[in-house]
Amino acid sequence: MTATEPSASPASSPTASRTLDVQSARLRTLPTYLFHRLDQAKAQYRGRGPKAPLIDLGVGDPDRPTPDYIVSALQQAVRDPATHRYPASKGSAKFRRAAARFMERRFGVSCDPDRHVLACIGSKEGIAHLPLAVVDPGRVVLCPSLGYPVYHAGAVLADARPVGMPMREASGWTPLWEEVDPADVRDAALMWVNYPNNPTGASVPLDFYAQAARFARTNGIILASDQAYSELYYTSDKPESLWKAPGVGLEEAPFIEFHSLSKGFCMTGWRIGFAVGHQSVIDALAKAKGPIDSGAFSAVQEAGVVALENYDHDDIAALRSMYADRLDATMEGVKKIGSRAQRPIAGLFVWAQCPNGPDGKPMDSWAFALRCIDEAGVSLVPGAGFGEDGRHWFRVAMTVEAPAIAEAFERVARIDWSK
Repeated sequence: MTATEPSASPASSPTASRTLDVQSARLRTLPTYLFHRLDQAKAQYRGRGPKAPLIDLGVGDPDRPTPDYIVSALQQAVRDPATHRYPASKGSAKFRRAAARFMERRFGVSCDPDRHVLACIGSKEGIAHLPLAVVDPGRVVLCPSLGYPVYHAGAVLADARPVGMPMREASGWTPLWEEVDPADVRDAALMWVNYPNNPTGASVPLDFYAQAARFARTNGIILASDQAYSELYYTSDKPESLWKAPGVGLEEAPFIEFHSLSKGFCMTGWRIGFAVGHQSVIDALAKAKGPIDSGAFSAVQEAGVVALENYDHDDIAALRSMYADRLDATMEGVKKIGSRAQRPIAGLFVWAQCPNGPDGKPMDSWAFALRCIDEAGVSLVPGAGFGEDGRHWFRVAMTVEAPAIAEAFERVARIDWSK
């Protein structure tokens, strides 16, 4: 080797190696998924071979099959070879027209299926991709402090900064955006709201959307509404659309609302939903989705058309009646364990305060939930898993039959919380 020849560095040597972290920095920022810890506790319970099978009131996945008339529509559509090809990323014209008709018939909202409607591979996909479309890196996304984890995760994966809006029982579990740091409000590009709410089960009047819209417009923020549970209601007071609020128009406000066929039609595994919004926001989301996905399976869209056209079908009404029975059982169970909850008028969940512990105060929700699994074989979701504002609360998913819900709370009622 001459003096001018560089020596081989360890990194360039054929035998050298270095530690490779396969996760990106943004991925490492994401918190551990809420249900991972619960899954571990459930596995330990089952591993002991208990006599009583575990009753899972955790994951909000409807246990009833998709109505037959929707399944039949899929079976017919999938036999058509035309549905086997790449679908349009924005969704078929037929599906978007059905979504527009649904908005008109169900909410009294008129929209143009070509300019205002976009099909999603389940609303979760559209929610996760929206920050990529409308939020620059480093900007703020305002998220409910208690809410669907995808609002937070979507912001992180877009290199945006999620900021929580406090939520409290006294405010009806609505976001207290007036308590957000003014500097964060000034830097905010997007704000999420979700009613009927997951996890709290709260619903809101139209005036709430009008207030949220004024706040968003005043501060130059895109308002996004997640309406995943709009078709599960138990009174004549049906959940309303953001677009029905006074002073909020599809042609004027740069807002967007997501709808899902998952919960109201028992189609969680089908992955079909849609967004309704101002053309500028719809076009931005469509542009972001274009390089990422190829749209929802055309046969599923055909079935989605049938679902939306028959949103008032007797089978859907019977589904709501069944959930109302489960709600009765849940409210009775909550009282039985010495807890309390506000009876929801819509949605799939009941949000209840934890029973008092040895100190006479509501228990920490993680301690409560883990003991329910360990000592009663009942899985409930700790409110702290959604955010600090839920530390002393827990969520019940009404996804098993009413007798099983009653049995679950009978088991929990046998636990001595004073120890």
